[in-house]
Amino acid sequence: MTEMGCFNSESSEMLNRSSSSENEKKAMRRNFASFWIFGLTNNFAYVVMLSAAHDILDEEEGSSVPSSNITNSSTATPPFLDNPVNASYLECNTISTGAILLADILPTLIVKLTFPMFLQKIPYPVKISLVAGFGFASFLIVAFAHKVWLSIIGVIFASIGAGLGEITFLSLTTFYHRNVVSMWSSGTGGAGVFGALAYAGLTSIGLSARTSLIIMVSIPILMMVTYLFILTTPSIATKKTDDEESTSVLLEESRHKQIMLSFKDKLGLIPGLFKYMVPLTLVYFAEYFINQGLHELLYFNGLFLSSKEQYRWYQVDYQVGVFISRSSVNFFKINRLWSLPVLQFANLIILFLQVFYRFIPSFWVILAIVLWEGLLGGAAYVNTFYKLTNEIKAEHKEFCIGVATLGDSIGIAVAGVAAIPTHNAICHLNLKM
Repeated sequence: MTEMGCFNSESSEMLNRSSSSENEKKAMRRNFASFWIFGLTNNFAYVVMLSAAHDILDEEEGSSVPSSNITNSSTATPPFLDNPVNASYLECNTISTGAILLADILPTLIVKLTFPMFLQKIPYPVKISLVAGFGFASFLIVAFAHKVWLSIIGVIFASIGAGLGEITFLSLTTFYHRNVVSMWSSGTGGAGVFGALAYAGLTSIGLSARTSLIIMVSIPILMMVTYLFILTTPSIATKKTDDEESTSVLLEESRHKQIMLSFKDKLGLIPGLFKYMVPLTLVYFAEYFINQGLHELLYFNGLFLSSKEQYRWYQVDYQVGVFISRSSVNFFKINRLWSLPVLQFANLIILFLQVFYRFIPSFWVILAIVLWEGLLGGAAYVNTFYKLTNEIKAEHKEFCIGVATLGDSIGIAVAGVAAIPTHNAICHLNLKM
């Protein structure tokens, strides 16, 4: 009886362990899926607003300058145009899509500059509800807007939601398995592909930009459903002292160790993050200068796609590259982050010269360069945060990862500021030629 009892006890323990292990695996799969969806839904509105930028400006303001006012195909080709087929290629919006980029990134930048210092005080359900709410409102506002300024407000809402979401979800990754960072990153890359492709596809089949945006309000709803019903609950506790702001968290690596971060502690951690943030900033400056300052000037006349369609598919192509590289960190890691801005600036120089000299004769070659541009941008993002996750002390991760998100936003904001006068200067230069 004793031996039988021991046997039954051991068997029961093994079964319990097996059951527990299976439950942990299921929970991990749910969490991986959740963070992929969070990345997708968080960046979706941001991506769609950039894909729709050309249409928003053209449709709302009616400001497209006829090509006949820029160059006349019946007259001599301007000196910097080698290809007569493209003699009237510069059909410009009077406002660069860089204006939409600024509206799409400046609020994000402000959020990332200020929120990490106090965001830990706000419960995650409240933060995620705010993220979803801003995304939902952005689609509706832009869809029903009939003035440029109202469209810009909608874009600002998308920006606030994306910025708050990036800080929130990347900070949330510190309470789960470290590989959820790569799932989040892959999801944000997926947002680029599916957002740009969904917008380009819906408008290509005949739906208006407004109808397409209304359909997309389902995306923020998916975010909330995922948080409420798919993601498992981590162990999190908060504590405040009387004399200083502090946060006590139970981390995955040390669930029973309380970590106290004062405001002074937080400020002291920031300089050590520059080695991660500066390369990311430079990569994003170069790629968004290309995307919002040059893409709409790189179209080819006489192609089966109109200039607007070429702009949309450049965006899709770029996002495909981003998605591939943001999903690659578990297979291919880049330790030398500084190599990425060097390569991205090479792309910027090539495409900038293409605007003037038209030495690349094929739309498909431009597509290949844009794909490479996206691969570099996505690689910079995922490798930066993967290195942060593995190199920063566990007790500092939540705060440091939130601050490091500033890197890409600063680069994008500066690119938007630079893209507007550059775009206008190129267009006016062609007028004088």
